[in-house]
Amino acid sequence: MAALFSGAVYGASTIAAGVYLPSTIINQFKFQDWHMLQTSLGAVASSAYGYVKLKPRSSSPIGLFGQYDGNVIGGFLLGAGMALSGSCPGTLFAQVGAGLRTGFYTLGGAILGGLAYTGYVAQAAKTQREKAGVQPETVTLDENLGLSNDTTVALFESVCLSIIGASVAYTTGSDWSIFSAGGGLFIGLSQLFSILVRRSMIGISGSFEEVGNHFWWLTRDAPWPTSRQNTLFAVGMTSGAWVLAKAFPSFVKGHVVETEPLLAGVGGFLMIVGSRLAGGCPSGHGVSGLSLMSTSSLVTMSTAFAAGSLVAPLFH
Repeated sequence: MAALFSGAVYGASTIAAGVYLPSTIINQFKFQDWHMLQTSLGAVASSAYGYVKLKPRSSSPIGLFGQYDGNVIGGFLLGAGMALSGSCPGTLFAQVGAGLRTGFYTLGGAILGGLAYTGYVAQAAKTQREKAGVQPETVTLDENLGLSNDTTVALFESVCLSIIGASVAYTTGSDWSIFSAGGGLFIGLSQLFSILVRRSMIGISGSFEEVGNHFWWLTRDAPWPTSRQNTLFAVGMTSGAWVLAKAFPSFVKGHVVETEPLLAGVGGFLMIVGSRLAGGCPSGHGVSGLSLMSTSSLVTMSTAFAAGSLVAPLFH
């Protein structure tokens, strides 16, 4: 029940923050609307303030070209998938809850991505990792910079707030209403709720890995999957988004620009394979990982943003 409640709060927060719209994600990658970045950095900054004592995220090495090669490759696929679909592993559940067609097509592709990852990609990555003899490492930004944790967090907060301020002052296309201004805070508070209720930070892409594990258990006689918490979180997220959209219709835009079904499906597939290779998605790495000063999260999300910025103008 804790996972369901936490997911419901996060789903409602995503709708309230206004980052569930496909156009918001796509236009951010095209540098035409800065709402997604503003909200994301606000969520990270509000999370980093209180959660620095939890365990940071480790790297996701594959053994091809460095300790963070899985984060780079996975981040690239994640960003490309987000740019194609106008969604992400977390917002797609909010899109489904709000009744957006894009969310359903992206969900279909994402489920196939989860099946592909658990059935083939994960084993191939494991084989390559063992062949190369590499192991995940947990390194934080303060360790890389040679600074204290408190100093690094303060610098990180300053950078986040500076980027938010600059994007508001010097760009156009952002609907800087009271809800967009507090959008990041909504998500940051849902992070706090998740920690208090289920002793875990936010992360959503693992739900597709759980679905894949159950599928292969049924079809290949694979071991019985023991984890379903991420799937319950995803169900809760969809429910929370649906409830808020029905209770407060003003949160849902009247006219929504949907993504083409093929792009949404392919994007969903790519972003799930990528997020699992990288060990997390914009929720797990972007909100949770960066708030813990995880180097792997910075590598993943920087690569994802760069990839999305390359792909979005080509297809939209």
